[in-house]
Amino acid sequence: MQWQDEGIIIGVKRHGETSVIAELMTRERGRHLGLVRSGRSRTMQPVLQPGNRVEAVWRARLDEHLGEFRLEPLQLRAARLMETATAVYGVQAMGALLRLLPERDPHPHLFEALDIILDALDNPADAGELFVRFELAVLNDLGFGLDLSECAATGLREELIYVSPKSGRAVSREAGAPYADRMLALPAFLGEGAVAAADCDSLAAAFRLTAFFLHRHVYEPRGLTEQAAREGFVQAALKALSQRPQGNGEPERQAS
Repeated sequence: MQWQDEGIIIGVKRHGETSVIAELMTRERGRHLGLVRSGRSRTMQPVLQPGNRVEAVWRARLDEHLGEFRLEPLQLRAARLMETATAVYGVQAMGALLRLLPERDPHPHLFEALDIILDALDNPADAGELFVRFELAVLNDLGFGLDLSECAATGLREELIYVSPKSGRAVSREAGAPYADRMLALPAFLGEGAVAAADCDSLAAAFRLTAFFLHRHVYEPRGLTEQAAREGFVQAALKALSQRPQGNGEPERQAS
């Protein structure tokens, strides 16, 4: 058995005296592990750093075997990712999210999203919003996607300011008013056609939103706890955003 694919390093574990087991998020084959012989050599150590993009050739006698990787660097971004707290924590936190998915289960859109976000993680002010959207994408692929497009009660698409904790669907201001104390906040920047970037308060609300559904649907049923890297990332992203100048100079995004 042999295949070739692009991959992003998300983890490395020592194996024996000189080798490592590398964990990659590949474009076409999802999260995949393989042995890298001499992976602890001076030549391979700079390549086998989380966040780096590589060309991977995987070989094994049978498909269900661990197999071996031969890796060639395509983009070495690890050194840059060590320069900010959001990048250091963000790489670890996204790797932990990807480990919630079944091994070798293809998720090409998550590979593309990971690749894009890794290039933006050294911009702390924008990293938080991208990370929240990545969490929403992972929830969706796990079968627990949120429907934020219209009000669950009325079908309206305007003034969506709540999310039902039971259904994971958006709720409008009027329909949700009687139950406001039991609702989760829906940050405006997550709405369809939103043009304004996240501010510190709305980003904090978005982190609470995704954390709630990750705990309810994923962590608690599996007996898992939230990775410390996520909390480190959340605090770093909120701090960076709070220090960014606001006001008339704040750019707006084009509606998608």
